[in-house]
Amino acid sequence: MAAEPPKLFVAIVGGLHSDARKAAVDRLLASVPDSVALHHDLATAVQGTVTRTVRDHTGLLSSGDAPLVNDCACCALREDLVPELERLADSGLTRLAVVELWDSVEPKAMAEVVAASGLTVSSVITAVDPALLLPYLANGDDLIEAGLAAATTDQRTVADTWARQLEYAPVLAVIENDEADAEDRALLAQLHPTARQIPVERGADLAAAALAGFDVEAAAAAQHPACALLPQEADDAGVGTYVWHAHRPFHPERLYQALEDLTCAAARSRGRFWLADRPDTLLAWDAAGGALCVENAGPWLASLPDAAWEMVPPVRRAAAALDWHPEHGDCCQHLVFTSPGLDRDGLSQVLESCLLTDAEYAAGRDAWKRLPPAFDTLLEV
Repeated sequence: MAAEPPKLFVAIVGGLHSDARKAAVDRLLASVPDSVALHHDLATAVQGTVTRTVRDHTGLLSSGDAPLVNDCACCALREDLVPELERLADSGLTRLAVVELWDSVEPKAMAEVVAASGLTVSSVITAVDPALLLPYLANGDDLIEAGLAAATTDQRTVADTWARQLEYAPVLAVIENDEADAEDRALLAQLHPTARQIPVERGADLAAAALAGFDVEAAAAAQHPACALLPQEADDAGVGTYVWHAHRPFHPERLYQALEDLTCAAARSRGRFWLADRPDTLLAWDAAGGALCVENAGPWLASLPDAAWEMVPPVRRAAAALDWHPEHGDCCQHLVFTSPGLDRDGLSQVLESCLLTDAEYAAGRDAWKRLPPAFDTLLEV
């Protein structure tokens, strides 16, 4: 019986900071024997193709073009990536395949595609230049305007794309930049306090992290608004993180009128909340670069029949238990704001003013549901 080829590990390295990303990939290739890097350049998508390159620490090994799929560069990447990885796995000559994502490609989607194919995702790493952290997080330009869109229908912004790239990865590969200061480093630590930060120069540490293992399901749960592990209160080097909790629901009109002030009050804010006119709906709050995305994230557990709880992942039930209220169950306001120069008192006053008053609250759920549905447009109802 022929021996099976050695197992192929797949490390995904992404991030809009392209120089930092390339430096991290180069360091991995130099530090891990029998490693190669695959990169799909989506900049040529406007000409109808995506250019794929494969290289090792000595230089380019091969290149080729993958045609667009449904006029979607990311679709072409997905269709081409897995066969290339399978080819490397079958050859038995490669220990680590480093998938260097193109600038605006988000690692979550690619990690899930690779894992679904049966290959082993051993790490997801986002490369960071700390001096560029705030400029990118504050950039509300559309990716299309910045020449970074993966498709003509791409409606993401630089800021929200960068925030998701940063917060999904459990490992951050950080390059040295003399222009980065204590504020930049404090902001990075507060935006993703559970991440392991590794200087790119430490090749052995970066190599170990690239082979350490990665749980795709746990990573998805950590991003889901119902059970996301959000940052805690912090204050360092002029950067603050403010965590706001409340159990009383928001008045939809008053909150809607305050959205601009709340969105612009911090470089980054996220969390979950509930509106009085939609008491059974868990709403996700995701803001960066002065733009806010509000999404329906499904029902609160309190609104589900007991029998449905068995269908809910344990991590979701555990998160609900932490916020459980004797009257409202897991319905709550849990919003987190992170920014240099954060005005906690101002935020608190605005948020508190948007909650139901005592009289409105006492009127009960039937009355709440008759309040004007100010969020219909945002939720595309």
